[in-house]
Amino acid sequence: MQFKGFSKKGIEFLKELELNNTKVWFENHRSIWEKEILLPNTYFVQEMGETLQILVPTIHFKPKVSASLFRIYRDVRFSKDKTPMKSKIGLLFWQGQAHRMQSSSFYMHYSKDSYFIASGIRAFKPPLLKTYREYIKHKKHRDSLHVILEELKSKGYEIPEPKYKRIPQGFDKDEENIYLARYAAMFAFKEFEMDEVFFNEDIVDRAYKIYEDMSKLQTWVYEMSTSS
Repeated sequence: MQFKGFSKKGIEFLKELELNNTKVWFENHRSIWEKEILLPNTYFVQEMGETLQILVPTIHFKPKVSASLFRIYRDVRFSKDKTPMKSKIGLLFWQGQAHRMQSSSFYMHYSKDSYFIASGIRAFKPPLLKTYREYIKHKKHRDSLHVILEELKSKGYEIPEPKYKRIPQGFDKDEENIYLARYAAMFAFKEFEMDEVFFNEDIVDRAYKIYEDMSKLQTWVYEMSTSS
């Protein structure tokens, strides 16, 4: 196994990047980025992706930028944050043939201070939001999702707050578990302060255990996303 943990020097790089967030500074330090962040990320994606095939044999992973690895450059056209580089490093494993960001996934990101492990879809674009709402009009789908979420919360995982304050049109507000119609994303997550586990191979076991706990949610989201 090539992956031995993420790099402490990589975290130091992110701390310096926060103070020097310019393209010029980044290009002058690109070799550190490539060695201390990009390379460990590549090894992690390969190791974690192969391990995740135990849970989801058809999981997609590719240790390349714009696939399982997210670009470091921010698209400032669509962001309130106009700094050119991102402060969080994202890694993604997805299921299905849709765009990776609209596919049910196992996900991780990390910053200089913490790391975040999640499963599901973090934001529904309008077509997928429509699919989600149609799907949960069926009581059995709502009920199964509610049970999954309650189980995850009982294990200490977090669920995002609903985006909408009111139940959308087309739903009966008195139906059971109809609160789920207020969501515009569906995922569960757990966040950790930076610790020694992150810097050795044990992070693979930790992430896998979390993904295993979240596998029912990942499956529900996948089935929903492919239902239309």
